Amino acid sequence: MHDVINPANEQVIASVPSATVEETDEAIVRAHEAFPAWRDLAPGDRANLLRAFSDVVRDHAEELAQLEVANAGHTISNARWEANNVANVLAYYAGAPERLFGRQIPVPGGIDITFKEPVGVVGVIVPWNFPMPIAGWGFAPALAAGCTVVLKPAEITPLTAIRLGELALEAGIPAHVFTVVTGKGSVVGQRFVDHELVRKVVFTGSTEVGQGIMAGAARQVKAVTLELGGKSANVIFADADLEKAAASAPYGVFDNAGQDCCARSRILVQRSVFDRFMELFEPAVKGVKVGDPLLDATEMGPLVSKAQFDTVSGFLDGSAPIAFQGECPDGPGYWLPATVLAPVDSTARVFQEEIFGPVVVVTPFEDEADAIRLANDSEYGLSGSIWSRDLGRAIRVSRAIESGNLSVNSHSSVRYWTPFGGYKKSGLGRELGPDALDAFTETKNVFISTEE
Repeated sequence: MHDVINPANEQVIASVPSATVEETDEAIVRAHEAFPAWRDLAPGDRANLLRAFSDVVRDHAEELAQLEVANAGHTISNARWEANNVANVLAYYAGAPERLFGRQIPVPGGIDITFKEPVGVVGVIVPWNFPMPIAGWGFAPALAAGCTVVLKPAEITPLTAIRLGELALEAGIPAHVFTVVTGKGSVVGQRFVDHELVRKVVFTGSTEVGQGIMAGAARQVKAVTLELGGKSANVIFADADLEKAAASAPYGVFDNAGQDCCARSRILVQRSVFDRFMELFEPAVKGVKVGDPLLDATEMGPLVSKAQFDTVSGFLDGSAPIAFQGECPDGPGYWLPATVLAPVDSTARVFQEEIFGPVVVVTPFEDEADAIRLANDSEYGLSGSIWSRDLGRAIRVSRAIESGNLSVNSHSSVRYWTPFGGYKKSGLGRELGPDALDAFTETKNVFISTEE
């Protein structure tokens, strides 16, 4: 058993089983046995079951949100959005089974057609930073494609995944089509990689673990989708609306206490407006409301665990150039204030490494070319923002920055109806959007001769 701790007060709120290798293998085998019936289910019937699943999740959105607040320390407003995001993603992909189109390709001497066929059992490994939505981004399109899913939540944040597994059965999803298995990554997750009946692994987490999963999957030529680390840039040009850019910047990095792969944790500001931006940025940072995540007004909660608290605190030693900080509660809980480090050189550790906490660095740049150079000076390429009133510049810089998801004059990263994924060490493949089912299907080509 593994104790689950509320990060806001350090109280144990549940004890969850840790599956053994044998128990994990049993779940995989049952998912494999359930696959043919789920695959062969009429597309409209599979769509109806996914709609029912979406409806049940939405009916239980408040319950799921409360679980996420207690388990992961998310603010209640974020947790409500996340629960509804699962329902929305299921509803979106409920439209996919009846639109899983192949092609008719002109060829001489006959007819050539293609089919999209599900890969089989999919193992989904979910991180602790966004346990609900990231789970949905994996299992919803997989189920829509006709695959069966075995899902492993993070050890420290399993409660919403367990409940989603129960709600799937309530909605009528057949037994073993969607299974949640709790336990260690070194046991459960590793079996997803090693077991030959798992034909696809979806992983969100650290780049280091993702590299190991990719290497292990290669031994079986097993498909993977990887969403890994990030050190995204928020690029602010002198012609930007500085007031808006400064006011919104905290919410581009401190959401979920900075525990977000898409966090704009490097703010690059054109030198001619650097001082003015910092003047505007300081009150915006100090205005972030940090506290009890159950309160509607709270904008930032605690870090998820003692281990994460210690990791992030390690970046704030005596050498860190702290420009200013916000406030946070004293007493029990894994609390850190919103922290701004400035000015920071691009060679500094805090500029290059993913901190994954409420810490942002601010660095000046000279011109457009310098901004692009600094934005790309990272092994990651997941997200980012560009602030400028010059549309031509915004497009040029968007095309030049090596990142999978960019926003102009905003901080939006993820919409379930558009693709999401990263460049470089931020990952492999794309989730969400209209093409997500490609990650869970094989294309079969069939030629039919019409010659006598």
